[in-house]
Formats: sequence, structure tokens, C-alpha cells
Amino acid sequence: MKRHNLGTVVSFEVIRTLTKRRFWLATLMVPIALAIVIGLVVSSNESTISQTESQKFSKFSFTYTDASGYVNPAVVATLGGTKATDPTRAIADVKAGVVDAHFDYPADPTKQPTQVYGADNGIFDNGKYAAVATHILLTSARDKIGDNTLTTLVEGTFPVVSTTYKNGRESGGINEVIPPMGFLVIFYVVIVLLANQMAMSLLEEKENRVTEMILTTLDPTTLVAGKVVSLFIIGLVQMLAFALPVVGGYLFFRTELNMPDLDLSHLVFSPGPMIVGALILIGGFTLFTTTLVAIGAIMPTARDAGQVLAPLMVLIFVPFYTISIVVSDPHSFVVQLFTYFPYSAAVTALLRNAFGSLSMLEAAIVIAELFGLGIIVLRIAVRLFRYGSISYTDKVSLKAVFAKEK
Repeated sequence: MKRHNLGTVVSFEVIRTLTKRRFWLATLMVPIALAIVIGLVVSSNESTISQTESQKFSKFSFTYTDASGYVNPAVVATLGGTKATDPTRAIADVKAGVVDAHFDYPADPTKQPTQVYGADNGIFDNGKYAAVATHILLTSARDKIGDNTLTTLVEGTFPVVSTTYKNGRESGGINEVIPPMGFLVIFYVVIVLLANQMAMSLLEEKENRVTEMILTTLDPTTLVAGKVVSLFIIGLVQMLAFALPVVGGYLFFRTELNMPDLDLSHLVFSPGPMIVGALILIGGFTLFTTTLVAIGAIMPTARDAGQVLAPLMVLIFVPFYTISIVVSDPHSFVVQLFTYFPYSAAVTALLRNAFGSLSMLEAAIVIAELFGLGIIVLRIAVRLFRYGSISYTDKVSLKAVFAKEK
């Protein structure tokens, strides 16, 4: 008869789990989040392609010099450009902000690179200069051949080298993006490594049934604040552990760090983006730490906490899948939503900060939001733990907790 009890055990466990609302909430959040990610990726890719294609028709002031004789002045005139007589003077005008760009076409554009100089408008927007320069030469060639079909067959890419300037000095380009992007890498690594410990920090005492004893000598506020501070210190130690080898490698082995098409020995550490990135990293870590501690205060067991932890971890990766639209259209509704929604703000803001599309005002708002909500969630976590410290079997009712405070 004991063998037949297996069916009873299985049916009991399955039915008990499937009838819990939080099981379905946690289960459905993941596929819903993935569906949103897929939709955003498709949408962002289409938007990026559209934005890239439209760059060749961008309107800005520019001059050009043509040693090849292939450029059609009429094509340039339709785009608002003018011919320059002195390339050196034209480049100086770009640096001074007199014109937005200058294109220097060589005698043989198929073998020699076309030099493009422009004002720095961000990694993505800077692409419009090369796009327009390419469009001018290809359109001029098409007009000279006079046969669109034949032109399509012979059209190809030709080398273009772009140089951009910010405040009269040559900007760093991708070398200026990489250093602040490091804060995003650190954020992901630390959150992934510490998330479980954050959520379990208060659950350990509850599962070991020792909270009553601890609370006889400690105030709940002191206990929860101590947990958060300790997690914060542990997180900072991990951040330093990840950052020190990178810093050391850059300081002592920078000449050996070169890779094809990317010279890491010339990284640019701009003070503004680096300071903003550090503050967003700390603010985001603060919010996620207090949130995960609050989850631990609500849930009776580690298994229950894990059901909420997984969707929350998925949420912080959602903005990364929309990186193409973050770069190409940072002021779109989706990017703005992710920038200010608390649990996607850190990742989105770190991306935009690295690519130079996060203004100082936006950065200040996001930083204030992360730190402010972190403090608010900490107070909520204390309140939840005060009423849920001896709730060993059931999840703490938020409605009941806040009703008691009235």
C-alpha cells in the first residue's frame, strides 16, 4: 500500500503549487518579459535600420575638396554643401564650429581613404558624415554613368576615415565609450553574484527560527540597516576586485592591449561620464540591494523568494537587448521609459552615459531617483521585517502591514 502513496504525494504537491497565485505570477512574468524583449529587439532593429538609412539625407553645413574630379557640384548643392579651396582652413573651420563637417575626396577614392571631419554629435549621429560623403560620391558616379542598372552593378564601398571634434579638440570616439561602459559590466557582475545573498540575508534568521532571539537585543531598523550596509560593503569589495586587474593591466600593459581595429592603449577617461557612471552604479546597486532585502523580509522561505528573484533579474537585462535603439534613438518613448523606470534606469542610463546621449539634467534625475527610492525601499523593508520576522509559513501581507501603521 505504501507504493500507492506516491500518487498522493505527487498530486498534493502539484495541486498545492499550481493553486498559488504567486506561482503563476512568477512563472508568467518570465515569458512575458521575454516576449517584450523580442518585440523590443525587432522594433529597435527596424528603427536602427531606418535611422541609418536616413543618415545619408541628413542636413548639416559642410564643405568639400575633390582631388578626384568625380564629385558633381550639383549633387553637393542639393545637400547644402559648398566647395572649399584650402583643406587645412576647412578643417580649422570644423574645429572652430564654423561648419559642421568637411569632406576631403582623394585622387583615387577606391584606393585612398576619403577623409571626413565633423563636429562630435555622439557615436551614432557621427555616422551621418560618412553616410553623406558616401552618398555624394556614389550619386555623382551614377549621374556620370547615366545608367542606374549599370551603376548598381559597379557600386561598392570605398574607404572612409572619420575624425570628429568636441570643443575644438579631437574626440575619443569608441575609446571614449569603453571606460564608462565598464560600470555597466561591473553592475551586472555584482548584481548576479550577490542577488541570492541579498534576498537570503533576512531569510536565514527566519528559516533558522532565531529572529525572536535576535530582536530581543536589536531593533529591526538596526538589523535591516546592518544587513544592507554589510551587503553594500561586500559589493564594493567585489567591484574593486573586478576593477583592479583591469586598471592594473591598462596602467602597466597598455601597449600590449591592442586588438584589430581597436587600440585600447588610447582609451579616453573623460571626468564627466566617469563620475556620472560611478554614481549611477552605486545608486542602482543601492536600489537593488534594498529591494532584494525587502523581498527576503516578505517571503517565508528561500523557495518563495526565488520565484520573485528570477523575474527581477530578467528585468535588469531587458534594456540591454534594446541597445541598438538606445544608441540610434535615445529620445524615443521606449528609451525614455527605460531611463526613468526605477528597475531599468541604472542599465539604460549607464548605456546612454557611455554613448554620450545622457544629458547632465537626465543624469541628475536618474541618480536622485535611484538613491531616493533606495532609501524609501529600505524603510519599507524595515517595516516589512518588523511584522514578518516571525511569519514562518505565509508571505507577509502588504495590505495588513501598512494598515497597522495607520
